[in-house]
Amino acid sequence: MDIELICEGLEFPEGPIAMADGSVMLTEIKGQRLTRVKPDGGKETVVETGGGPNGAAIGPDGAIWITNNGGSFEWLDTGGLTIPGPTPPSHTGGMIQRYDLKSGKLTTVYDSCDGKRLVGPNDLVFDKSGGLWFTDHGCSTPDGRKNGAVYYARTDGSHISQQRGHLISPNGIGLSPDETVVYVADTMLGRLWGFDVAETGVLAPGLGFAPGRVICNLPDYQLLDSLAVEAGGKVCVATIINGGITAFDPSGTTEHYPVPDLVVTNICFGGADMRTAWITASSTGKLYRAKWPRPGLKLNFNA
Repeated sequence: MDIELICEGLEFPEGPIAMADGSVMLTEIKGQRLTRVKPDGGKETVVETGGGPNGAAIGPDGAIWITNNGGSFEWLDTGGLTIPGPTPPSHTGGMIQRYDLKSGKLTTVYDSCDGKRLVGPNDLVFDKSGGLWFTDHGCSTPDGRKNGAVYYARTDGSHISQQRGHLISPNGIGLSPDETVVYVADTMLGRLWGFDVAETGVLAPGLGFAPGRVICNLPDYQLLDSLAVEAGGKVCVATIINGGITAFDPSGTTEHYPVPDLVVTNICFGGADMRTAWITASSTGKLYRAKWPRPGLKLNFNA
């Protein structure tokens, strides 16, 4: 896979969105902002979000929706690389934000579910009905890890429900092309889960003691981050340590595409043929563009 450096000097980029004008909207988690990268590689701040803006997606209302972890990382400089560290004592939880591109207004739509504060919202995807699936990554504590969950919510603020709890470190989330499966990448386990959808916004119970179907566990020490789905159904997950993108077939087979960064965090697809891949290489603060071997899945809502 040939990759091209488009932009550098970003502060831990994530959440890329391929825009219709050829630019890319992305978050900078450490920089606490939403940024537009222009086709010529120039960048401009769109809005200061505070906290830790992570995933981003265009919603049915044309706004940009952001999963903000609330600043759940301290930042380490390790050999010139920016690495997420422990959760700071000041962290109180995260939120789901909405940024209106026309008015420039940033609002918080959800910060809790059933009276319990969201911990560290991480990634999101909209289904065809306009509902929002998102992961809460959890966070570290001095006594161990606070686990994460998968949620479903409506954009009008009327409904949020936890659909799967007690997950170790849920990160990337996406839908199969027919929207019968919610895919979730677990960072620490190096595992891609498949959760079957029973009805809109509701996950079917897992079989036996398992919360869902294990699509694949990566061997050795590899961590998983955010993801995008191909039109043919493969799930492309940003991979840490073995830096790059791992494409998972629903059958469980994988193929790996290397990217020159230990902490590759996300991928999105765009272009007329949906074969332009935008990849965030976060520890070095770079955005790459690549010609993907297969077309990506068109999302339900686009800018």
